[in-house]
Amino acid sequence: MFTGIIETLGKVTNLEHDKGNLHITVMSPLSNELKIDQSVAHNGVCLTVVSLSGTTHTVTAIEETLNKTNLGGLQIGSLVNLERCMQMNARLDGHIVQGHVDQTAVCTSFKALDGSWEYQFTYDGAKGNITVEKGSICVNGISLTVVGSSLNYFSVAIIPYTFEHTNLQHVTEGATVNLEFDIIGKYVARLMQR
Repeated sequence: MFTGIIETLGKVTNLEHDKGNLHITVMSPLSNELKIDQSVAHNGVCLTVVSLSGTTHTVTAIEETLNKTNLGGLQIGSLVNLERCMQMNARLDGHIVQGHVDQTAVCTSFKALDGSWEYQFTYDGAKGNITVEKGSICVNGISLTVVGSSLNYFSVAIIPYTFEHTNLQHVTEGATVNLEFDIIGKYVARLMQR
């Protein structure tokens, strides 16, 4: 389990295709602290560390993951948001995040405001996922508060710290991001369908 509070950015240094899998090597300040078989969220996707080498670590994304996330679009030099799994005695500063991406969204608008930034995203509402104003949403692994919401659209406001310390600084109109909807909201929606 994760919180959506990004620890650091990592830079993709190698991509290796192996049948339907993609081995992703990332250089980061966290890499030398990781262990083999540890879970680390990469852009909100929970992946297992499979190898370590100094300041880099490698994880593997299977075809299912590549089909449902933006990881298949990574390139050498891409920045990824990184978060290690939450410790049981830690504070939950963001919200409950599983590292299981529900679907992707496209950035339809990005604008700088006076001291903050606003992003608008659209997603396929037919998949049954919803957002609510002032509710939580996880975008590329970042726990954010929804500002505006409709059936297949939501917006978020970004403070300078989040903008500077995550890969949102590189998200522009047309970019694809990973979404994990609020787990409590998903259970409530499922119960209402019954």
